[in-house]
Amino acid sequence: IQSVLDKKDTLALLPTGGGKSVCFQIPALMTEGICIVVSPLIALMKDQVQNLHKKNIKATAINSGMTNSEIDIALDNCIYGSVKFLYVSPERLQNRMFRQRLEKMNVNLIAVDEAHCISEWGYDFRPNYLNISSLREICDAPIIALTATATKEVIDDIQLKLEFESSNVVSNSFFRKELSYIVINTEDISTKLLQIIKKIKGSSIVYCKTRKDTKTTSQFLNNHGITAKFYHGGLDIQERDKIQKEWTQNHIRVMVATNAFGMGIDKPNVRSVIHQFIPQTIEAYFQEAGRAGRDGKTAYSI
Repeated sequence: IQSVLDKKDTLALLPTGGGKSVCFQIPALMTEGICIVVSPLIALMKDQVQNLHKKNIKATAINSGMTNSEIDIALDNCIYGSVKFLYVSPERLQNRMFRQRLEKMNVNLIAVDEAHCISEWGYDFRPNYLNISSLREICDAPIIALTATATKEVIDDIQLKLEFESSNVVSNSFFRKELSYIVINTEDISTKLLQIIKKIKGSSIVYCKTRKDTKTTSQFLNNHGITAKFYHGGLDIQERDKIQKEWTQNHIRVMVATNAFGMGIDKPNVRSVIHQFIPQTIEAYFQEAGRAGRDGKTAYSI
């Protein structure tokens, strides 16, 4: 926070659930003007905007589901109103109307959420993230990049791609004392899964390797009296939003998903994250496993 207030480009490397949002929200609230937040998912934007509204902070998001007229009004509110946070997708940054209106905004900070997406060395590279540095042509504001997973190459690459004036990484310990890591060797994954979910009460995420696995695993759990839904990148966006909402509001107990699920998930009471396969990278595993126990109480990554 101090680094951002000192107008320095900053890369915040903090564990999942480590309070990354306050790192840009507090400096933005302490400074006159508006903070532009670049975020990769509509669900994530909606979630953050709702959380800010609950605190009586004016925030808005522009997404692909809006009409031109709605976008027009939202941008006007950012220029002439008292909106403090504008959430946009990286795709939006190349839109001509958006860039013209951005020139009229008093931008105090650019926050880049899930910043590992900017690096081709990251496990979740998104080419549109490479457009972010072009905002520097319009806004004379510092950048804060935030991520929970980054190797040395990714850390260097994020700062390079965002054109940091000088290297500036602020990181916290990634040790999570509330998390218990467990490895189980078993021939019968389904039976073991059922035993674990029956034993560890509360909400759970089960990660599967394929879309087909998510469907069969969720059916298996439902057949054994455990409410579960499956989630993967092949479902349409409305369906994904609906399922995520049901899980977040505790209407279903288990989310069975591919790694398409979970970025920016802020559900505190996840008691277990279970992988039915070995993830591709240790960074991806760490991010996914870290979605358990965000309330600080004991949780299991299996």
